[in-house]
Amino acid sequence: MVNQSSPADFLLLGFSEHPGLERILFVLVLASYLMTLVGNTLIILLSMLEPRLYSPMYFFLSNLSFLDLCFTTSCVPQMLVNLWGPNKTISFLGCSVQLFTFLFLGTTECVLLTVMAFDRYVAVCQPLHYTTIIHPRLCRQLAAVAWVIGLVESVVQTPPTLRLPFCSHRQVDDFVCEVPALIRLSCGDTSYNEIQMAVASIFILVVPLSLILISYGAIARAVLRINSATAWRKALGTCSSHLTVVTLFYSSAMAVYLQPKNPYAQKRGKFFGLFYAVGTPSLNPLIYTLRNKEIKRAFRRLLGKDMDSRES
Repeated sequence: MVNQSSPADFLLLGFSEHPGLERILFVLVLASYLMTLVGNTLIILLSMLEPRLYSPMYFFLSNLSFLDLCFTTSCVPQMLVNLWGPNKTISFLGCSVQLFTFLFLGTTECVLLTVMAFDRYVAVCQPLHYTTIIHPRLCRQLAAVAWVIGLVESVVQTPPTLRLPFCSHRQVDDFVCEVPALIRLSCGDTSYNEIQMAVASIFILVVPLSLILISYGAIARAVLRINSATAWRKALGTCSSHLTVVTLFYSSAMAVYLQPKNPYAQKRGKFFGLFYAVGTPSLNPLIYTLRNKEIKRAFRRLLGKDMDSRES
């Protein structure tokens, strides 16, 4: 059973027709959120405290970690409340904030991952000029551009979505207030919103992904010309983590925003949306640290300093 809401509220249905599944998802989402908090906070602290990590790559990685912390915190607490009990309501204001934040941070991550691909391209293809090209000022400018593009996209797309004539039942067939779910909730003409979402998806998903693939195409050509096995392993270690994160993020985001209009795709889109909102932010720290010797060394040095300070 789903509790009734006031006329101004929305009902986030999620998987309310499967209460047993909701309890399992509650445990998984809670565990993923705790992993996100610990893993991303650790990366930010290491990037700030360890001088050996004062480089463009870790500057962008700390931006990504901060973004993922904000991204999950904007939706997971409400999601946990909805998964735990029968009360699935979210106020219009809460839904508006969640929609704005989701668009803002999701778009920012798309652009930031593209910036990180450019950084990897210069590191592999122009290693002798890397410090000249990717200097601290440019890093700050590129990060600022990513955040500004995300803000502009959210400011442009949020108001038309919230002005839609929603059906009286106000049941959002999703875990969070996202554009596709709110468009499906409308009982009026949504042609403008669908066109706007399609255009935004091209500029925010397809274009950045194309630029990332072009960057990695150039990286692959450069790596194939290398005869040294050590250089091969270094190039692979430099790019494999980022490429894995890109694959997970873009595949789930495109499954949510570019899905066809049929019930099966919508149900499948719920799982992809859940993974996009909760799964990828919790996996990113693991992906970046498991094969990254510099972060492992920095973590051991930080623990060593803490142990030394306690002993003294």
